[in-house]
Amino acid sequence: MALTKTIITEQIQTQLDLSRNTAYDVMEEFLEIIKSTIENGEDIMISGFGKFCVNEKSARKGRNPATDEEMTLPARRVVTFKCSGKLRELINKQPPSAPTR
Repeated sequence: MALTKTIITEQIQTQLDLSRNTAYDVMEEFLEIIKSTIENGEDIMISGFGKFCVNEKSARKGRNPATDEEMTLPARRVVTFKCSGKLRELINKQPPSAPTR
């Protein structure tokens, strides 16, 4: 199951004892800060979580697989994510073994 904005809002509301509207506003403002920072080409580093990096991709040759026509793909910016060491450890932690009978 994917983590949705609704679920995030509900968790913020519950854990911080906020109204539903306030929790939604907090989450939306956080996302707006992230979006505007990335739009400006700046990286975002969240300690203990990871780093969002904006990378420049130069124009390159490509082809349309349906028509086999060659074309030039334009330059673009892409966002990559590199998780922190702490997050990597949590992801790779072995689940507790099931009790034996």
